[in-house]
Amino acid sequence: MVLPQQDESLVVYDIRLSSVGPSHVSGNDVFHSPTGLDLAMKLHYLRVVYFFHSEAVRGLTIMKIKEAMFSCLNHYYIICGRFRRSESGRPYIKCNDCGARFIEGKCNKTLHEWLHMKNWPLHKLLVSHQVIGPELSFSPPVFLQVTHFTCGGLSLGLGWAHVLGDPNSAAEFINCWGLAMAGLGLKPINIPRPLPTAAQEPHPQSPPGPGPVTVKRIDPVGDHWIPANNCKMDTFSFHLTSSQMNYLQAQIWGPTADQTPPFESLCSVIWRCIAAIRRGPGSGSEPNKVTVCRKDPSREDMLGNRQIISKVEAECSIVESDLKRLATMLADEGVDERKEIEETVDREEGVNDLFVYGANLTFVDLEEVDLYGLEVNGYKPEFVYYSIQGVGDEGAVLVLPWPKGSVKNGSEGRFVTIILPEDQLGKLKSELKNSGLLL
Repeated sequence: MVLPQQDESLVVYDIRLSSVGPSHVSGNDVFHSPTGLDLAMKLHYLRVVYFFHSEAVRGLTIMKIKEAMFSCLNHYYIICGRFRRSESGRPYIKCNDCGARFIEGKCNKTLHEWLHMKNWPLHKLLVSHQVIGPELSFSPPVFLQVTHFTCGGLSLGLGWAHVLGDPNSAAEFINCWGLAMAGLGLKPINIPRPLPTAAQEPHPQSPPGPGPVTVKRIDPVGDHWIPANNCKMDTFSFHLTSSQMNYLQAQIWGPTADQTPPFESLCSVIWRCIAAIRRGPGSGSEPNKVTVCRKDPSREDMLGNRQIISKVEAECSIVESDLKRLATMLADEGVDERKEIEETVDREEGVNDLFVYGANLTFVDLEEVDLYGLEVNGYKPEFVYYSIQGVGDEGAVLVLPWPKGSVKNGSEGRFVTIILPEDQLGKLKSELKNSGLLL
């Protein structure tokens, strides 16, 4: 891992590295074979930072944190393994208990000062951005970073390889650690699937078609799992209060609407704003095809990619469409392409490389993911910051819940993170101000 050079501009310092693994041996010749949908996400990484005030982490030592992680990883031993390739070239995980990478650091700011800066790109200092490769057998798929603030507060950064599981899987894992901290019982994790062999019967597949719209193929990346962007990507985040959300939904659906979808309402405005800046000569074309990712409410497995990945295709101008029509399309007209993605990857033995986030403009609904389920000493996080590494050039929009009942942070609402090409973000901010989303 490459650590930043320490100089006067940095606010995180005294970095220390170690590893944590399960306290019990997983066994001999234990393997986990990722599904086709898992492998379709292998070039993406979830970056999550949990912030806790000083009272929440009083008496919490690094040793206590690691001891709870040892217990948690007995259930999540799969994520402590390392990737290999079968004879066909398909990646699999050898469950060899190599562990997750553990990082400790210090910050010369208080927690309040850090959050008050609202410098969201700076959050990359609080969570590892290491990716898998170029040596698969030495690359941990999970990184944990604990950063101490001068006030006694603490942040916990989770770097999670998406090939292991979707946002719900990552949240289940970190919430499991919280249960271990509290000495509560842990849920048993799913059993690893056996490593496929040539003797196994192939899964029935549909005849090859035009291919799923929600993925994009790229040139082979080999064993260094990160897509190459054609332009520099940047991140922008903002908070919408419950009053702003209520006003927005009333503007779209009318004041008498009983139940209005907040995620789709918000995304319809952002969709139209992005279409406006991409429309016209030299700016490309409107994003008429978009992808919507959300939690599958029927899922039961604690590990794996099970989120719904839907395509939404508009045959009309996005800029000229009213917001109610766009929101309705996002809510009701999506076509789930998980089966097509799975079959595409399996047909090619998971050897070819593709990605999902940013193949089209991608809207990610995190409202139903238990992001604030982690508790430390009975306290939930002050704030959870979420981002995705490995987003393609079309960009992604993440919608998160705001912490409920937080007087210090203000009223409930939504927190939005937008990842777009750097040269589009300035124009987008102007459009968002014109739309009323930004003050």
